[in-house]
Amino acid sequence: MQLLSSRAFRAAAAGVAALGLLLTGCTAEPDSLSYTPPAQVDGDLPGETVTALQDAVANALTASGATGAIVGVWVPWSGSWVTGIGTQDPGAGAEMSTDMSFRIADVTRLMTCDVLYGLADEGVVELDAAVPEYVSGVADMKDITLLDLCNGTSGVGSSEPSVVSAWLKTPEREWSPLELAAYGLGRSRVAAHTTFRDADAGYLLLGLALERATGKTASELIDEYVATPLGLEGTSLPRPAAAEPAEDAVMQGHYLNAVEGGYDCTAPVDITKLSSSTGFTDSGAVSTIEDLGRYAQAEAKQALRTKDDPGRFAAPLPAYADAPSWFQATGGAYLAGSLIGQHGWTPGYATAAYSDPATGFTVAVVLNDSTKGSAIVQSLAWELAALASKAPAAAGQTAPEFGLPFSAEQYHQAITDAAIICVAPPEG
Repeated sequence: MQLLSSRAFRAAAAGVAALGLLLTGCTAEPDSLSYTPPAQVDGDLPGETVTALQDAVANALTASGATGAIVGVWVPWSGSWVTGIGTQDPGAGAEMSTDMSFRIADVTRLMTCDVLYGLADEGVVELDAAVPEYVSGVADMKDITLLDLCNGTSGVGSSEPSVVSAWLKTPEREWSPLELAAYGLGRSRVAAHTTFRDADAGYLLLGLALERATGKTASELIDEYVATPLGLEGTSLPRPAAAEPAEDAVMQGHYLNAVEGGYDCTAPVDITKLSSSTGFTDSGAVSTIEDLGRYAQAEAKQALRTKDDPGRFAAPLPAYADAPSWFQATGGAYLAGSLIGQHGWTPGYATAAYSDPATGFTVAVVLNDSTKGSAIVQSLAWELAALASKAPAAAGQTAPEFGLPFSAEQYHQAITDAAIICVAPPEG
């Protein structure tokens, strides 16, 4: 299925006019947004490619303990594969479908940075503004900027290890962003500005800062600067009150209880209903597979920027100490070779989305179980990318010079090696 084109005003400049532009495709005003995805072959990927992709997903489902996945692979010169695989529960429940909503975990970080850059482009905030200008109680961050928060270079730690058990036990609890971030702020810090750290606290603080800079909620800002301009009707940051990802069709999210020697894979715990405040502007947003693919493609091209030379991903840092030279991070994103995107988990879901800005080649996938965190979905996204990158050109098309610095076999094995251990629960 092709990722369709849309044009929309940035909500701050247009109001009702945005709807007219979306419906009519009329030319926008000079400071409006116009995004046209690259041409996409309107047809399925070759059967041999699809078989390999199916096998990869099946292996990941087994390894992760998930019962279902929703996948989108768009290869502009060859075709696409957008499908649901598996069921809501082990061997039962509704089959997965591509209209289901789900939580997109750390892809939310990209959207939070989109808002930051949008506000900076409009002169509302400065990228190098100090964090304490907008967030109280963090006076020790006077040398840390809003851009540091977006880039993951603030030095702060992650709150997740301290609160994950509370998320799972009380999914309906509503957290204040600063309360949640405090757990990460209390951890030892790494060198700021020059070291990337995968930590949620920085993105929680960034969301809070943007709210205070504008007087709008983070939900309103993501709608205004991300969802509306790109025509993402199924994408939002929900209100904090505990709810399922959407009122319509939803992918049910689960986790597995640990037992001695492994996990009880026969009785996944349903955690579909959850407060978005557990993730807020770090990992709280929801979407659909078509929206997620469209977003990943637009994000890689920096389509939401109004600057001629946006440069958001121009100066990445190693993703971790001794990371491969091709795996870097900046701007709320990971860079894996030429791919730009994100991967992560939130209670019930593990999600990844990556796109190549030069070709529009895009992969997005979600698993309905978060027990293994983000490791398996990250490897699956890269395995799918490696497989699909070799898809032959459709009739009348020419495959571009496009390659990745890793192999499908490499990440297929990584998934197998990380497989969850299922054991029978104790009797009685």
